[in-house]
Parts: sequence; C-alpha cells; structure tokens
Amino acid sequence: MEQQEPPPTSRRDEPRVSAPPRATEGTALYVHLPFCAAKCHYCDFFSVPDEGQDIDGMIAAILREAEVRAPARPRTLFLGGGTPSLLSAGQLTTLLDGLQEITGWRGSAAEVSAECNPESLDLDKARCLLDLGVPRISIGFQSLDDETLKLFGRVHTATESFRAYESARTAGIEHVNVDLIYAIPGQTADEWSADLGRVLDLRPDHLSAYNLTFEEDTRFKRWLDRGRLEAAEEEVELEMFHATRELASSSGLVAYEISNHARPNEQCSHNLNYWRNGEYVGIGPGAVSKVEHTRSGNPRSISPYLRRIQGHGHATEWSETPGEVARVAECWWLGLRLQGGVDPAEVARTAGASDAAIEVSVTLATRLVGDGLLERSEARYTLSEQGLPLADAVAREFLQRLPQGVD
Repeated sequence: MEQQEPPPTSRRDEPRVSAPPRATEGTALYVHLPFCAAKCHYCDFFSVPDEGQDIDGMIAAILREAEVRAPARPRTLFLGGGTPSLLSAGQLTTLLDGLQEITGWRGSAAEVSAECNPESLDLDKARCLLDLGVPRISIGFQSLDDETLKLFGRVHTATESFRAYESARTAGIEHVNVDLIYAIPGQTADEWSADLGRVLDLRPDHLSAYNLTFEEDTRFKRWLDRGRLEAAEEEVELEMFHATRELASSSGLVAYEISNHARPNEQCSHNLNYWRNGEYVGIGPGAVSKVEHTRSGNPRSISPYLRRIQGHGHATEWSETPGEVARVAECWWLGLRLQGGVDPAEVARTAGASDAAIEVSVTLATRLVGDGLLERSEARYTLSEQGLPLADAVAREFLQRLPQGVD
C-alpha cells in the first residue's frame, strides 16, 4: 500500500498500441506484480488472487515489456502490487536478474524497494530479497486486531506481522516501512494510539499510516452503500490523524508527507518523485507511466496485458498529454501533500508552464492563504495547521478551479 497511486487522468479513449516516448536514463522504474494471496476488501489497486495464475509467464511478459520500455540505469526501483513477496526465491531471482540485464539497476538505483505481506515474508525470503539487491521493504501490517484483518480480507494475523518484521531485521534489512490503516469502523482513538504505539516500539525506519477510504469498485464501498459498514465519524478520524503525527514525531519519525513519516534520510525517494510530479515508467498490468508530459497506462487485466505484450512488445492501452493548466494543477495537487509544500518556480519547470498559467495558480494559492488553509514562507506554499487534515479537499481546489481560471 505504500506505493502511491499516480494522478488521475481524464477520459481514456479507445485503446492505443503506440508506445509512449522512451524514458531517459535514470528515470524511476515501477514494476507491478498483480498477484496476492487474496484480494483485500478495501483495495482498488489492480490485483488478483494467485491461485491458478501463471506467475512465471507474467514475469516473462514483464521482462519483455522492460526490454521495450524500461529506462536504462533507473535511479529508483520499486516492486509493488499485488504482493511481490508472494513470488518464490527462484521467481524473484529471474525477475531481478532479468531487470539487471536490461537496465543495469544494481549499479544505478539509490533506492530499491519491495512491498511485502506478512504471510509471505519469512527469514529465507527476506534474505533472498537482500541478496538480490533489495535493502528496503514495506510490510503491510494494516491492523493489529485479528478480527479487523479478517474484515479487511487479509490472510495473516497480527502475530505473523511481528514475525515478518523480526525476519526482516534478522536478515539484515536496514530500511523497513510498516503500513497501517486507521479510522476503521468501530475503532476508537485510544485503540488506534495503543496499536500505533506497539508498532513504533519496533523502531521502523518509515511509517505509512492511511485513513480508511471507501474506493469505488471495492467490496468495502459496496458494504458502505448497503449499510453493512459505517465510516468513522469525522471527529474521531481527526483525533486519530493528530495522534498519528504526535506519536510518530515523539518516536523520531517526521511527517514529510500527509500519511508518511520517516527517520532522517529514510524518506521514500521513489514516492517523493511521484509527489513532485516527476517522470517515471511503470511496467506490468495496470501500471501507469509519465514520460515528459505524457501519461500512459497498461490494461488492468491479465489477459489483455499478455496479448498486448505478445502482439506489440509493450502493453500501452491509453495515453494522453494534459495541457499546461492541467499540468500545473497536478503539481500543486501532489506537492501540497509534502511538508515542504510547493514553490511556483519549481512548478513552472516541472510542468513546462507559461508565466500566465503559474500566475493563475498563485492567485488561487493566495486565496487559500487568506482562508487560513495555506501558509506562505518566502516563495513556498504549505498547508497550515487548519489545512493539514483537509489536505485532499485543499489540493482538489487546484484540480477543479484552475481549469476554470479560478472563479
């Protein structure tokens, strides 16, 4: 879950088969492995249960796509999903050695990460990942309550989560993130603080703590609509948000992004590139890329992905190049999640935008400063204390109002 969703795109036209521009050397690389032991009820990432799936065939297809689309010498490499740790040692070796042959990542990547779930991370798997060149992992604890884990559709227990963490440390993995979810139906602020304290006692290097959201096309959203689940009250969720920041900070983990906390020099560089609206290449089914100003994506389905790889060598199903105003809006939308906020001059460079487009965005930012939702320090705009818990709503102002010229 730590791996971040890329920005939403506008309407996707009929599938296209033209490959997007080739990324330059050093561009960030994301590899999507879609297999899980079970589909979590809250998850809207593309993933499928692994039972009966041809994982070896998928690895071969991903490597074929990498030959066409992966950048040389990527500066970061992130294995996401799905559950990369579900792969066997032999499959991980085939994938990572194959990517090395194609991209040379072992000599270039300053950060290499893999998402792991507790049921598939033991001491041997942790040692395998480290031996293959993966020194950073993200473990999906999600909850310390076994009944909640069952509600989520998870197939592990809290005990297995702690065991997986111990395996990672025993193997010598020095950079460990723990993933947690709060604002769970029926959860109290005291219960959340107690569970978070137990995790922080492990002294993880990084913490990703997300409030539960009910995404479209998930089982949780259907249950919410039918009254089977009830979302946490806003006051309780806000109390949990502030408790998370306070407890994490007291344990040496600074909130460098709304939901992500890290010790010094332990921020996730791969995700920072997303939030800064940088370029990246995603390969695998459902993966999204941004190269220059063009966004593109692969099918969120196994069979169409494999057919496209077989027929074209790449799986690009759609692509679009947003206009400069949309690019500026995305830079603000993403950048305001960061502790360092947004510098309009950096937005201009990243978005390739004119002075006029930047001026419109600054006008909106100035209005939000007046509303008490943003603060300005020299050239940078950041969320205020009032704006922090409203980060998503504040950021959406830029997506919604800039295209209209700020009414």
